[in-house]
Amino acid sequence: MQPAFQRNSNCPPGLEYLTAIDQLLVHQKVELLEAFTGFETANKYTVKNSMGQKIFRATEISDCCTRQFCGPNRAFDMKIVDNNDHEVIHLNRPLACSSCCFPCCLQANINCFTAPPGTVIGSIQQEWSIISPKFSIKDASGETVLTIKGPFCTFSMCGDVEFNVYSRGGDKVGKISKQWSGLVREAFTDADMFGINFPLDLDVRIKAVMLGACFLIDFMFFEKSGDKEHDRPGML
Repeated sequence: MQPAFQRNSNCPPGLEYLTAIDQLLVHQKVELLEAFTGFETANKYTVKNSMGQKIFRATEISDCCTRQFCGPNRAFDMKIVDNNDHEVIHLNRPLACSSCCFPCCLQANINCFTAPPGTVIGSIQQEWSIISPKFSIKDASGETVLTIKGPFCTFSMCGDVEFNVYSRGGDKVGKISKQWSGLVREAFTDADMFGINFPLDLDVRIKAVMLGACFLIDFMFFEKSGDKEHDRPGML
């Protein structure tokens, strides 16, 4: 089995750029229809490097009824393409809840695929918790290689919200940060901004799975429903 922290000469097509970076910036597109009416539209994101150069675009694939009635818990596919519009990553999330009251219905089986189509590279699995959110980053064989631990409360005024990433040995090796994007943007839209930090020598497949984890965290904790915030302490 290949270690998680290792450069891989057999890099999946389209992910070669990820081998040379240790940070990603994820910016959600502001949807005017959603901002003014509260009508839930499909999420769209731009993924950039640390210098602000666009490297990927991500688009949610879901139907209108699902977005309106299931809100942030909705099932969706996420298509991630490079600057040549070639799909390089595909994320699938089934319909599930996130409450600690239903440990059998947590966000399991969030699978990440890459080229060639249908090739599993890893998954994100929510772990049952009352105090604070916790996720396992798994490789293609289902083995946990990283753990993500979030804060007790995901609400923050004028500051970042950090989900720290830990190795199997318990060392902090990165983080996913929901960045404060300004009072107007925070108050009237759910177009969030994130930063993802990981070790430079992390397996490129796990870097891609961490990008998927960023989208999952956005939906679970920062996506508005009916133009209303739903931040709350712990996982209640």
